[in-house]
Amino acid sequence: MTITDAVTTGLGDRWREGARPQTTDEWLARAQEVADILAVDAVERDRANQTPHAEVQLLKDSGLVTLLGPRAHGGAGETWDTAYRVIRTVARGDGSIGQVLGYHYLWAWAARLVGTEEQIAAVEELYTSNALVFGGAVNPRDSDLVIREDGDDLVFSGRKSFSTGGQISDLTVLEGVLEGSDTHIFAIVPTAQDGIVFADDWDSLGQRLTESGSVEIRDVRVPWAAAAGFVDRVFRPLTYNTLNVPTIQLVFANFYLGIAQGALETASAYTRTRTRPWPYGGDDKQHATDEWYLLEGYGELASTLWADEALLDAVGGEISAVLHAPREELTPRRRGEIAVRVAAGKLRVVDDGLTVATKVYELTGARASASSVGLDIFWRNLRTHSLHDPIAYKKREVGTFVLKNEVPEPTWYT
Repeated sequence: MTITDAVTTGLGDRWREGARPQTTDEWLARAQEVADILAVDAVERDRANQTPHAEVQLLKDSGLVTLLGPRAHGGAGETWDTAYRVIRTVARGDGSIGQVLGYHYLWAWAARLVGTEEQIAAVEELYTSNALVFGGAVNPRDSDLVIREDGDDLVFSGRKSFSTGGQISDLTVLEGVLEGSDTHIFAIVPTAQDGIVFADDWDSLGQRLTESGSVEIRDVRVPWAAAAGFVDRVFRPLTYNTLNVPTIQLVFANFYLGIAQGALETASAYTRTRTRPWPYGGDDKQHATDEWYLLEGYGELASTLWADEALLDAVGGEISAVLHAPREELTPRRRGEIAVRVAAGKLRVVDDGLTVATKVYELTGARASASSVGLDIFWRNLRTHSLHDPIAYKKREVGTFVLKNEVPEPTWYT
């Protein structure tokens, strides 16, 4: 079943009318259903490079967009360790849509990261009750949006060269600096308004369906009361506020792992059905699945990804525990220890994932390089997003912790 089939034949209706997942395992099974649908025509959709409206509708129909939302408003009430595994599962079917979902989870949690209790309650009711999808115009490498005061309003203006979610989002997270100060302010606004103008210029090697192009913010007005975390126009900082970066970095690592797992699954299916044994090695086999070098190769790649999965699951449990704990309890030291563990997981899966996405060609054979097979999508997707920030700095953070027992200071990338 393709995505078009799933949307037009009422699969969403069947999901809504049927038994709703109630346990973590059932939500993971729902994620696998979505991944299976995405995988059917992932290559064709990647080639077409169209705005993924149907894919996002699939995420909404499945209930996955409200996985972290409160049960009181129709959400699943699941925790971040489940969300990470859902992201990974969806990415096995389509890395782009795994990224879209992961970024949505991060921005849906933005109110909890920096907002007041009243803002958290309002945002979570709004997005959960209506199954709204978040995007974010927050790219630290660009100049900050400029915010000017106009009475009881804040007015955001500027440009961001990346804005994942773009035209497929219902809500957009804005971040800027108040004019004449060094005060950073986050706000959540409706995406569909004249002041948010997407350039539709995302043209990258991979992750092509993430709607990550540039955006112009033209005098977008936000009431001062909607400035996240501000009370009487004053922000009260907590260490918890800085968890946005390790949280999203682990989102990255999980959809990277999902992409690598997808590559291995696709390659192994090809080898079982289409790869021919090598007839010139002096140890002729009847079937490719009996070739010793293929058995060794798949064994090595699978064991590597199993180890990466174990590490990411462990780190996901650690960060999930603090994300769901009272915000005031998080210390700078604990935050830093988690950031180091996230860095270790990310650097491991980037190196291992790129190896897998390359080595599968050696295990499937020359004919698997045909464009129609589509093995290239995995390497292109992983290579593209793994350049988000230099992996060398992740290695340095881990090394500094090991040798000096020092944790990294919070930055926009750590």
